[in-house]
Amino acid sequence: MKLGRVELLKKISSATLIAYLLFVSLYTAFEPGLARAVSVEDQITITQSVTSSISITSPSNVTMTALTLSQNTAVASTTWTIVTNNSTGYTLSVNASGTPALQRITGGASFADYTGALTPWTVSNAVQFGFSALGTNTTGYGSDPDNNCATAATDVPSTTLGWKGFTGTTLIQVASSSATTTSAGVTTTVCFADQQATQLASSGTYVATTTATATTNP
Repeated sequence: MKLGRVELLKKISSATLIAYLLFVSLYTAFEPGLARAVSVEDQITITQSVTSSISITSPSNVTMTALTLSQNTAVASTTWTIVTNNSTGYTLSVNASGTPALQRITGGASFADYTGALTPWTVSNAVQFGFSALGTNTTGYGSDPDNNCATAATDVPSTTLGWKGFTGTTLIQVASSSATTTSAGVTTTVCFADQQATQLASSGTYVATTTATATTNP
C-alpha cells in the first residue's frame, strides 16, 4: 500500500523527533564528563649549594729605606686583598714569626717591638719597629689622608694612624667584616715603621717575617 505524501512526512518527522530527543537525552547524560578537563600535577625541588670560601692575595716582600746616621725613620707597606662569599664575613689578622719581630739576620741585635697601643707614632731613646693598618674594614687604627702610611715627608710615620707592636706569633686583628665581599675583594694595607731615637741601630740586615691570616667568621 502506498503511503500518502502527508503520512510519509508525518512518519519522517516522528522518527526525526525521536532521534533528536534520544540524542539530547544521551548528550545531557554524558556532557558533564565530556566537557570537564582532567589534570594531574607533580612538584620538584631544585637545590643549589654555595660552599663558603675565602682567598687572600700574596703581595711581594717589602724593603724599607736604610737607616743611617741621618736617616732615623723608615716607612713601608703592603696590601692584601680578601675575597670571600661567607655570609658572616671574615677577619684578617697578622703576626710575626718571633719576638721581637725585626731581628738581625746574623743575630745579636734587634729592634724592640713598638710599645704604643694604637697610639700616634712616638719613640723616645729607643730603636723600635711597629705596624698599623689602612682600609675600609679596619677599626681602631685611625686614618691617613694620603693612604701611604707616612706624613707629607717620605719615611716619616703618619701621625694620624694608630700604631702598635707585634707580640710574636700571637694573631692581632687588623680588619673584619660581617658580610660577603664583592668578587673584586676588599683591600687592607698594613703599614710598617721603625725608628732610632737617640740610640742607634747596630749595622746589618734585619728581617721580620709577617704572616697575614684571613679567616671566615662562624
